[in-house]
Amino acid sequence: MIRPTYPELPEPRTHTPPAVAPGPESACCCAHTPAPPVRRMAPAVGLGAGAVAAVVLVGIVLTALLTAVAVGAVSVAVAAVVLRSLLGTTRHR
Repeated sequence: MIRPTYPELPEPRTHTPPAVAPGPESACCCAHTPAPPVRRMAPAVGLGAGAVAAVVLVGIVLTALLTAVAVGAVSVAVAAVVLRSLLGTTRHR
């Protein structure tokens, strides 16, 4: 079968600090410690938004299916009335 080919991912860029010669300026250790990772404030917000989108999508799909069934039922009912009227007139003649 035909399989898609994906482009190769570029290597991630990493930031390397410039080399600093040892001296009195670099004696301070607080400037060279890495910052703690930033944590998201509300990780559940993204999950909630995805759940709302899924519920809305399912609602739209179910509404479309219900509409299709209703249109089919109406068309069958109209066809039954037309056939009944056509067959009823031939019996009376």
